[in-house]
Amino acid sequence: MRKNGGLALVRRIGRRVEALGRRARRSHRLAFVALALMQLVIAIASSIWMTFVPASFLIVPLVVGGVLLRFGELVALTGITAAFGSYVVLSHGVTMPRIGFVLVLVIVGWIMIASAKVRSRLGVAGTRSESMLMELRDTLTAQGEMPALPPGWRVEVAIQSAGGSTFSGDFVVSTMHDEFLEVALVDVSGKGIDAGTRALLLSGAFGGLLGVVPPAEFLPSANQYIRRQDWDDDFATVVHVVVDLRTGDFDVRTAGHPPAIQFDAWSGRWQTRDADGPLLGLMQAPEFNANHGQLRLGDALFLYSDGMVETPRRDIGRGTDRLTGHAERLVAQGFVGGAAELVATAGGPGDDSAIVIIHRTAHA
Repeated sequence: MRKNGGLALVRRIGRRVEALGRRARRSHRLAFVALALMQLVIAIASSIWMTFVPASFLIVPLVVGGVLLRFGELVALTGITAAFGSYVVLSHGVTMPRIGFVLVLVIVGWIMIASAKVRSRLGVAGTRSESMLMELRDTLTAQGEMPALPPGWRVEVAIQSAGGSTFSGDFVVSTMHDEFLEVALVDVSGKGIDAGTRALLLSGAFGGLLGVVPPAEFLPSANQYIRRQDWDDDFATVVHVVVDLRTGDFDVRTAGHPPAIQFDAWSGRWQTRDADGPLLGLMQAPEFNANHGQLRLGDALFLYSDGMVETPRRDIGRGTDRLTGHAERLVAQGFVGGAAELVATAGGPGDDSAIVIIHRTAHA
């Protein structure tokens, strides 16, 4: 069932890309014609009434074309603009300042062309390329949205990227099947936009694996996938948990990731749940052992990335104590809104930060 959902996701993305391509081809041709005509009108008006219509107005359509047009069309528009700029200069007499203005037009056009060449590698020009990336990101990261849980259970997720970027190297994928909740919090090496591109790829792949392969095979399968990418010195850390929502029994497996933390409502104590597995992508056939536990009424399980607990001036041990100290203040409110509050207060500004709170509430 999950596999069929992954295929449907790929088909939806394919249809969206095809529709965007058709609209882009039509809009680009119209935009090119309109901008070329606009340059003609500006050139004629400037040659007659330069005091009221300065030749510098030619720069505006050129910049707009740099955003809207495809690579070849932008090259043509740059040539048209340079020709019209030369016409305006010749109509008023050749002087060094006017020759300099034509050179400025050419330089601006070259800058626009260089930017368009980078975007054209995606096969879609102008703002369509950025829109496709954003839509793809939103579609894939939607897999991290938690499924509806039965009464007596609540889960919260919060992710904060380094530097306020919309791309993060931390992401969450989840699924629920046969009364089992399965969640994986992944931290890709790097931070911000640098790690965001790899996170986009892995979120789709890991989301497809989750719930399809047996829980014990999820991390080995994810490790094999990363190794097939042939990334240079890149890796990922993961904490993976499977919770039986009928009994509260859970298994935690980690791959180079900080340990999960369990809050025991009966004793008021905090306990780390470390499975001590190796990083994903570095070994051919690593083993990942499970740490078994149980969530009773009022208990909570915290999954978090190293950005929540580790800084250049603070090791993971001290950071974990600091995180539990912040979380202790949320016990009285039943951890409601706790994920967002912990990311804001405990998350490091220089690294991507993410946290998942799975809480077995005292009231069903």
